[in-house]
Amino acid sequence: MIRVFDHYVPTRTVLELSMDFMLLLIAAVASGLTLTAWTGVPVHAADMIGSLLPEALAFALVMLVLFAAFGAYQRDRVGSLRSMLLCMLLATFVSVGPLFFLVMQLSTIERHPLHFLGLAYLYQFAALVLIRRPLMNAHSRGLWNRKVLVIGCGMDAQGVATDIAQRGGGAYDLIGFYPSRHDDAPTPGLPAPVLDQTRPLATLAAEHDIDDIVVAVREQRGGVLPLRHLLECRTRGVAVHSLAAFSERLKGEVPLDSLKASWLIYGNGFAQGWLRTTIKRLFDVVVALVLLTLTWWIMLLAALAIFIEDGAPVLFRQERVGRSGKTFKVLKFRSMRTDAETDGVARWAQANDSRVTRVGRFVRKTRIDELPQLFNVLRGEMSLVGPRPERPAFVEQLTEQIPFYAIRHSVKPGLTGWAQVRFSYAASLADARRKLQFDLYYVKNHSLVLDVQILLETVRVVVFGEGAR
Repeated sequence: MIRVFDHYVPTRTVLELSMDFMLLLIAAVASGLTLTAWTGVPVHAADMIGSLLPEALAFALVMLVLFAAFGAYQRDRVGSLRSMLLCMLLATFVSVGPLFFLVMQLSTIERHPLHFLGLAYLYQFAALVLIRRPLMNAHSRGLWNRKVLVIGCGMDAQGVATDIAQRGGGAYDLIGFYPSRHDDAPTPGLPAPVLDQTRPLATLAAEHDIDDIVVAVREQRGGVLPLRHLLECRTRGVAVHSLAAFSERLKGEVPLDSLKASWLIYGNGFAQGWLRTTIKRLFDVVVALVLLTLTWWIMLLAALAIFIEDGAPVLFRQERVGRSGKTFKVLKFRSMRTDAETDGVARWAQANDSRVTRVGRFVRKTRIDELPQLFNVLRGEMSLVGPRPERPAFVEQLTEQIPFYAIRHSVKPGLTGWAQVRFSYAASLADARRKLQFDLYYVKNHSLVLDVQILLETVRVVVFGEGAR
């Protein structure tokens, strides 16, 4: 993992992005050189490459952004040729128009932009399938993996092993478990061997070339942990993580079950300086204005469709809880019948909710119903990215039943958020609890880099209709 502005980015993702950028750049340059060679006009290679760089950079950057937007770098798609080809096809289809315009503006050589793009796309497919995929699949053979040792043999240790298997993206090798004095007997079915407790931890870590130690023991008083040996491992360069820290690093969430207030108080994160706040506000305003310019016609068609099917009102205003617990009226396209809550009781939205209209089902699936909230962003009540605002009735209930729930109100609510791109729609107390774990990660580690990543991943969520109800 590489930490970028408090946000953990998998090393594999950084390698993939770097390699893809270089291969896309080479594909574009090769396209230009091929077209020049076909003309038969003698040109110095170095001069030719220099003249091709502007359009080649444009090609590489646009394609890289679209790859990210369509989920090419998701951990659950590691090694999947089908997912990789789907992302490339979608990115190619969407990029033709913008790249045609950019190549027309940037090219210093007379040639048809579609000829240049056609060859660049062809070379791109060949390079990514024949070069990038085999090289990155070396990752699955363990060439770059980090070796992990887990302290503890209980259910928490089993949970760490499950997380590594399901969410590790092939980046970690679980070497084994080292019992604590609190463990009477190992949990049955552990996926790695239990190491000899009579041998010093530091010795075992050196023998197995351990990179990370995860302390999966909640009760740590009374000499349960081998602190002296943990310190020795740490001074030798082995990273030692608590359950909360490793989950934050691996899954991008803060686990409530193993969370302690002291970790939140003394740990890193929760930066709220004036510079970060100003940059975030400028980013919100600029992007909101751009999105309104691009989507006004979609909003107009949505309003017309809602009115034709179910009459007025087209928009509805609902009270939500914002930053510091202050309430505001959120704007949304109406997706339910006008009598959806005539009794005044707030209800969770369910899958296949009978209160949702036909047009409402479509605008929810595509997230068009959320577009009017761009005006909430411009008014400063919301941000583009942040925890989704909840209704006061739900906030009161969840604050009482879920620890640390109020922390999510320390930043502005968002049009989209980390929980929205990582988890499905919350429709129960258990869902809200899991969703809070992602919200806490965002509140703790939010930055402009993370905001851009979330906006790009939101494109994937909208395109593939993930999590909508």
